[in-house]
Amino acid sequence: MKGSSFLSFALALSCALPCALPARAAAADISARELRPALEELLREHPEVLLDFLREHCETVLDIAQMGSDSKRLANLERQWEQDAKVHKEVRTANRPRVGRKDARVQIVAFSDFTCTYCRRAEKTVEQILQEYAGKVSFVFKNMPLDPEGIAGLASQYFVAISQQSEDKAWKFYRLLFDNYDNLIGRGEEYLREAAMEIGVDMKKMDSARRQKLVATLLKEDLDDADKLGIEGTPCFLVNNLVIRGAVPITMFRRAIDIELSR
Repeated sequence: MKGSSFLSFALALSCALPCALPARAAAADISARELRPALEELLREHPEVLLDFLREHCETVLDIAQMGSDSKRLANLERQWEQDAKVHKEVRTANRPRVGRKDARVQIVAFSDFTCTYCRRAEKTVEQILQEYAGKVSFVFKNMPLDPEGIAGLASQYFVAISQQSEDKAWKFYRLLFDNYDNLIGRGEEYLREAAMEIGVDMKKMDSARRQKLVATLLKEDLDDADKLGIEGTPCFLVNNLVIRGAVPITMFRRAIDIELSR
């Protein structure tokens, strides 16, 4: 443990033990260099202090560790984004539902799967981002079902077919699938049809659209775009040209968007 992570941990420990350290070590503005020797001396003489602290403040310690991990991950991402920004990433978004203005300064494109638990987690993050950056960010969902022949592929087919009928209903369907993951996995197509009827989809038109070439073409384009970009897992996002892989903390999305807004 070093740097800011050590200082955070050390301050938490010293605040919990105001009588065990010199007065100067309890000051909020003490540096890691000044605090380290005092803590090392304390722990050499009383190693049980650390164990007691960890037992009583395990959540605090875990939060500090996560903070350090996220900070390092963001630094690595920013180095990656410097390279990402130099390479234009062409993806097809025509005939797909969009949240936000088409001319928004930042476009987020998701490659995602309705049956992926990480995608479900990331969807909540995207929802918050769209609220925070309303008017500045738009969002397009591209289907990358990991099992194209199973329920994942069928859910994607339904979503695209519904989007040809109504963009608003497509987003309602999208929300139902992510919010009712257990039903989707447990009941399969039965739940897909139930969800579509719940939001007022014209089932005959939807079933007709599912058999038309346009739906198959759009789904193939999504998979081809993912393959062209070297995307192998879901979720994966493009924030303009910056790539975010996985269900990352919202701070990383904010940083990518702020970078793009500042260009």
